[in-house]
Amino acid sequence: MKHRLSRDQMAARLAADISDGSYVNIGIGLPELVMQHLHSDREIILQSENGILGMGPLALEGHEDLELINAGKKPVTLLAGAAFMDHVTSFTMMRGGHLDICVMGAMQVSRAGDLANWSLGRPDEPPAVGGAMDLAVGARQVFILMEHNAKDGSPKVVDECTLPLTAMGVVTRIYTDLAVLHVTPEGLRVAQINEGLEFEALQACTGTRLLPLDL
Repeated sequence: MKHRLSRDQMAARLAADISDGSYVNIGIGLPELVMQHLHSDREIILQSENGILGMGPLALEGHEDLELINAGKKPVTLLAGAAFMDHVTSFTMMRGGHLDICVMGAMQVSRAGDLANWSLGRPDEPPAVGGAMDLAVGARQVFILMEHNAKDGSPKVVDECTLPLTAMGVVTRIYTDLAVLHVTPEGLRVAQINEGLEFEALQACTGTRLLPLDL
């Protein structure tokens, strides 16, 4: 479908919605692109669950320090005043409500804000939950960054999750390549839709009823 944003455009849209002064955890995979769109003149403090507070963007090629990596094992940089901590302290920060926002990817998100992002439910699949459950329930807001549809075209925004859950009712906003959706008590409300994309076309790509954009 045309009108889809690139991954960089998706990440930039989410990055623009992070308020200055926020303490933010950036998940592995697609969310890592958000770091590249946080401009240096903004005061946003990034935390990595492997024990970094004050993480900067991904390291440029040729300038990597392989002993300085994020939770996804990718070389990163540090901002002035950055600090290191052990896993116990890092997870205490995550679980204790000290993060304003967590940015994560997802395989499915339900209309109630239930999150499935750690398993496809395959019996031979090794566990890979990491700190996702701790982050999902510990952060004050959970922003999901993902494509609107899976590779086979099936919707990832659904009425109820069919994959193993990470946490229930935790998602605040969903950022996809087609729209931004807010989780509300009434359901998923369209907060932003791509230019040129009709609401009906967005609804057709979605596995649950959407509430239209407030004008």
